Amino acid sequence: MSFFLAFFSIAACALAQTAASLPTNQLISEPGAAFRIADSELSSPTTIIAYGDTRFTDPANVRSTNPKVRRWLVQKIAGEKPAAIVINGDLPLAGDVTNDYAVYKEETQIWRDHHIRVFQTLGNHEFHGNAQQSLENWWNAFPEMRNRRWYAAQIGARVYVMAIDSDTSLLPGSDQDRWIRQQLSSLPSTVDFLLVIMHHPPVADIQTHITEDHNPRPNEIALRDLLSEMAPKMHARVIVGAGHIHNYERNVVNDVTYLVSGGGGATPYYVERTKDDLYQSIVFPNYHYVKLTLLADRLHTEMIRVTDPYADEPSFQVKDKFDLAVKP
Repeated sequence: MSFFLAFFSIAACALAQTAASLPTNQLISEPGAAFRIADSELSSPTTIIAYGDTRFTDPANVRSTNPKVRRWLVQKIAGEKPAAIVINGDLPLAGDVTNDYAVYKEETQIWRDHHIRVFQTLGNHEFHGNAQQSLENWWNAFPEMRNRRWYAAQIGARVYVMAIDSDTSLLPGSDQDRWIRQQLSSLPSTVDFLLVIMHHPPVADIQTHITEDHNPRPNEIALRDLLSEMAPKMHARVIVGAGHIHNYERNVVNDVTYLVSGGGGATPYYVERTKDDLYQSIVFPNYHYVKLTLLADRLHTEMIRVTDPYADEPSFQVKDKFDLAVKP
């Protein structure tokens, strides 16, 4: 009898340890920006890099990620000399493997050498295995994030970043939803562009034959609906950068730009492009990053793609670009 009680107790604990069921009411969830980069620290023009799905892990693993391309992207991004890098999740292959974070720190040492600020976002791979222990591993790897699963950062006076955790609830009334609404309603008046970074996409090309399980879920669609309601009333233009789909997509819904930027090194996913996707290239795979350049009257954005991942030496091409004008 005691054996069965122990078994069911262990099983119950295992079921409880999911990213979605971990309690969030004790997390740090303060108003305003938790991190700031002053205007005096920024070069002109200011550049921000957004990408994700890097899956840092043992370089011997060439099945789940492409370590050669991953390192190419890291080096190329360093050469851009950005003010900040925002990573939309799945930074490690497995959050319960602490060595994956060690590989990340080794392969991205050049970012720290260049004093580049990096803002991480939680993805599903960060919660691989026991969710609570994996979250603890993330906090240990990035101590400034301890007791946070979502947060905001301000880059100069004009750019505001909200890092969202799509592994927990975004539904109306949730702890995170209340924080998001407070942030949206109290953005500094100087902010021209709001960059929302998250892992699971609120808007994407709906797949009907492959990777259907990566289509937008009700959890993220709730955020899309909230942004559709609030963005038209805001001075700041809103750009949402997500990953999870290992490709690139660009959509616009109610004046909010939605990017899928999952080309950081993970195994590429083919995408059946829908008519609303503003990126219609059939070139595959799309290992890439997104470069956002802040200009006086607009935000200039480019998708910079690895030209040939099978080559011996790296080369890159601008494969998509667009501008978002500052609102009057």
